Amino acid sequence: MFPFRVGQGVDVHRLAEGRPMILGGVRLEYHLGPDGHSDADVLIHAICDALLGAANLGDIGKHFPDTDNQFKNIDSTILLRSVNDLVLQHGWNIGNIDTTLILEQPKIKPHIPEMQRVLASCLGIAEELISIKATTNEKMGFIGREEGVVAYAVCLLYKG
Repeated sequence: MFPFRVGQGVDVHRLAEGRPMILGGVRLEYHLGPDGHSDADVLIHAICDALLGAANLGDIGKHFPDTDNQFKNIDSTILLRSVNDLVLQHGWNIGNIDTTLILEQPKIKPHIPEMQRVLASCLGIAEELISIKATTNEKMGFIGREEGVVAYAVCLLYKG
């Protein structure tokens, strides 16, 4: 068995009034927030899917179905910790995580260090192993109209 695996994850949520804007476990001040069964943290959900995919353990919906009320409005950092525990139980370690957020507003750059701290704490890894980037959709499509937010994540897992 090859001792390295790569996983990728993607998550999309509609933006809605009255929902908190939580990204990477950090609450940002904004009048819209991702709408979903949990706190709808697209960045954490994409990371969870990347980790689960690399370890061949299914996806976030398999482990935390939106039909189960125990996950209603749950803090996604709890889900991330659970995914990390599962990955570790299967003998995998995180090499690195690279992510990209796509949204028009709010600006993400000032919040990246705090997001890295939160995510690193959840995963028990160094902050420098987590890359967070953000871009806009140049006002095009549902993202450009501020109807939704998208996150992509890639991770490297290794044995040993």
